[in-house]
Amino acid sequence: MLTKRIVPCLDIKDGRTVKGVNFVDLRDAGDPVTLAKQYAELGADELVFLDITATKEKRRTLHDMVLKVAEQVNIPFTVGGGISSVEDVDDLLHCGADKVSINSAAVKRPELINELSAKFGSQCVVVAIDAKQIEGEWFVHLAGGSIPTNIKLFDWAKEVEQRGAGEILFTSMNHDGTKAGFANKALAKLSELVNIPIIASGGAGTMQHFADTFKEGKADAALAASVFHFGEIAIRDLKEVLKNQDIPVRL
Repeated sequence: MLTKRIVPCLDIKDGRTVKGVNFVDLRDAGDPVTLAKQYAELGADELVFLDITATKEKRRTLHDMVLKVAEQVNIPFTVGGGISSVEDVDDLLHCGADKVSINSAAVKRPELINELSAKFGSQCVVVAIDAKQIEGEWFVHLAGGSIPTNIKLFDWAKEVEQRGAGEILFTSMNHDGTKAGFANKALAKLSELVNIPIIASGGAGTMQHFADTFKEGKADAALAASVFHFGEIAIRDLKEVLKNQDIPVRL
């Protein structure tokens, strides 16, 4: 059985790690390079690095910081934010990223998923989907959650798999930063619809929330930020709790 992955997320704005609630009210959480090194040493399975304002500010991801982070970690490292071409991905992989996460650019030009998968392999392509539940329906949002669309989450998830995505990183905007638990019903439905790994994001507040998203949400990995950044949950302790609930993890 494949082990479940614990993935700290570094949301970067102006060169600092930040964290908010429902995608707003950001507060400083520290230096991303220092945090990345700590997480690699403390047992994280992977890292995700998101330059959260790159798309809105129409600029490329911070390449020098990607280089610095890659020098400090020995675990898989996914980078996202402002990526819109094969050239962007080529640059980031040369800087030390293992995978890339695309979001707004994929929605605007879905062929990008096909191009990246063909050039670099599907294992390199993570499609991030930020979605909000509105009157019972989940709708995709762009540009760090600031632009709503009429695209439905589950339709889009099936399409990105068909186009060659290797993983889906699903963030529930309703749950983000609330520490009330992950969107497990939506996650379980996603895992039924597609055959690629699903990374759960948005809502982690307790160790049991992670256990619940692996059991009820059928997630393959669970991503969190503030509970790790502010020392509320230690990754090794979390993995012991998961192991004691018969959830396979790498210790």
